[in-house]
Parts: sequence; C-alpha cells; structure tokens
Amino acid sequence: MSKLFFKGRIDTRHNHVMSGYNVNRDVKAGTDEAPISIVVNTAERQTEVELQLAEAEIVANITLDASAEENIVELETLLNKPKTTTFEKTPNRNDPCLCGSGKKYKKCCA
Repeated sequence: MSKLFFKGRIDTRHNHVMSGYNVNRDVKAGTDEAPISIVVNTAERQTEVELQLAEAEIVANITLDASAEENIVELETLLNKPKTTTFEKTPNRNDPCLCGSGKKYKKCCA
C-alpha cells in the first residue's frame, strides 16, 4: 500500500506526537499538582478535616466559610475508594467439579 492511501492521517498523528502533549499522563487528585478543594463551616470541622488529610497524605485547599454549604465530596471520594471485585475463575470443562462429586465439570455442574 502506498502512503497516499491513508490520506495524510499519519502525518497529522506525527505532528501531534511531536508537539509534546503527553496524553498518557496520570495526574491524581489530592497531590501537589492537583490539590482538592474543600469548604467547611467551622474551625473545629477544619481541624478534623486537616487530621484526615494528614492521615491519608492528601493535599487540599481548605476554605473556611460560615455562610457557604459544607462541601467535602472530593475528600470522601478519595477516602472511600471502591474496591475491585474479583471473581473465582470457572473451571475448564475437563477439570474436576467444584462440588466434590469426582466427576468432570462438563458432566456434573456445567
């Protein structure tokens, strides 16, 4: 195939790669590069949140504002990350059955 078949798409891709924009970069929330924003109402609540941030080693900008509504959604999201669920692998057809009958899986519980 010739280069003309792709109608210049390869050249455009090379220009994008040469521009230096890193599309695979991972910037995690709660680091020095991307601190999270938290709004609290009282000074006592601010000290509680600061202790939680210190324990979890998260960087945040805390704003103390009595008139605004408390917003700690980003902090709760980082602290309560969902765990990845893993499932047991199903046996192959010719493996012994998991129920303990001694038969092959394909003849017992499949």
